[in-house]
Amino acid sequence: MPPDTQGKEKIGLRERKKRKTRLTLQQQALRLFREQGYRETTIEQIAEACEISPSTFFRYFPTKEALVLDDEYDPILVREFQRQPPELTPIQAFRAAARAGFAGMTLEESAALKERIGLMISVPELRAASLMQMNETLLMIAEIMAERLGRSKDDFQVMTFAGSILGAMMTVQIYCKNHPEADFAQTVDEALSYLETGQPLAGQGTTPQK
Repeated sequence: MPPDTQGKEKIGLRERKKRKTRLTLQQQALRLFREQGYRETTIEQIAEACEISPSTFFRYFPTKEALVLDDEYDPILVREFQRQPPELTPIQAFRAAARAGFAGMTLEESAALKERIGLMISVPELRAASLMQMNETLLMIAEIMAERLGRSKDDFQVMTFAGSILGAMMTVQIYCKNHPEADFAQTVDEALSYLETGQPLAGQGTTPQK
């Protein structure tokens, strides 16, 4: 096996181990949050449940809030979006990227994501932190859209389009919090599909104009 291939394999193993550790930390934290509450749970308790030191915990998450808010989905989404064929419209490419990203998640990761979203909405300090984080997400979406279209990431239309996508994602989070039976990935796809149609909206008993 060539040396560079060996290097890639070792990096892959390290990344898988890191991902597994992060997932374990989140799973144990979520269990403790369910049992005793978010505010009552300490980083020391989470670290003890995972049989690591608090200092090791901080190698994976800088704060307790980050443990709930942070995941690896954004980089995956960017990579999948950049892989989409050029003939797709921006919303079609984003929708395909979202599908691919969710398809790569394990059942444990999907369950953890849904539970973390519930915490983001229900815990005031997490809700405030997540709103601040969404500014970064908006800029990320605008940047990948601008790159695809050959436009500036500060372009007003590009920013507005990115905002519509982010708004749809926020709506999905609230909807799934209020409807626990809803499948998060499927609901994201339905929301993006609605954006793709141009968002026709009419009153009850009326037909949307085409």
